[in-house]
Amino acid sequence: VIVLLVFVSIFIAGECVPEEKASIGMAVEFMDHAACAYISQDKGWFEEEGLNFTSYESYVTGMALASALARGDIQVAYMCLIPAINVYANAKVPIKIVAGTHKYGYGLVVNPDKIKTIKNLEKSDIRLGCVREGGAVDVLLHRTIDKYNLDEEKILHRIQRMNPPKQVMAIKMGQLDAAFLPEQWATMAEDFGFKMLLVSQEVWPEIQGSVLVVKEELIRDHPEVLEKLVKISQKATDWINQHPQEAAEIVARQLQE
Repeated sequence: VIVLLVFVSIFIAGECVPEEKASIGMAVEFMDHAACAYISQDKGWFEEEGLNFTSYESYVTGMALASALARGDIQVAYMCLIPAINVYANAKVPIKIVAGTHKYGYGLVVNPDKIKTIKNLEKSDIRLGCVREGGAVDVLLHRTIDKYNLDEEKILHRIQRMNPPKQVMAIKMGQLDAAFLPEQWATMAEDFGFKMLLVSQEVWPEIQGSVLVVKEELIRDHPEVLEKLVKISQKATDWINQHPQEAAEIVARQLQE
């Protein structure tokens, strides 16, 4: 579900004086959760607003992106909410969530020949995949255990921790029976015969999927950049909702480059 929620409003006041152009390092997750960033880049909307990106990096997981945020060269990131909270609370990285970019976007895919119900996850021969602890789908895993009263001990000791591309490869090779995955990886798993057994909105209604985060220093020194980023993200979100097929084609192309 693509929806932009603005959490912070910044108003620019003062004299009209020439402003030093900000140098901005941006990072995104390598998945369709960052669709508004991919669309904006493809359409040239960042450049139209005069944003100067000194780097544009892509990370396969939100946890990897969160670790990169600790460096000084990344000021802006489109990332999953849970890793953003973790890097702020645990690593004390000075970021602010300024907008939400989509809701949901996670699921549990299973081998339908071996798993018919959620309770089947407790079976001793079921091989489970999930990202490492602290990721959004790890939270989905734990919420699933709680909601369906599953035996945590039976399940957690069998979890094979790996990033989404490796999980999909393991599914293709017949090495997993179930996997907790973000999109687009969950849908890709269906190409290899897996079925979507559970989606995040069933376990956690109204869960925020991904967000736009900005370093506090950039907000303080260049509030006009924040306004432009939120404006562009809103523009891209509206465009995606109005042109879903073309948006899907653009994002697919961007993810293949």
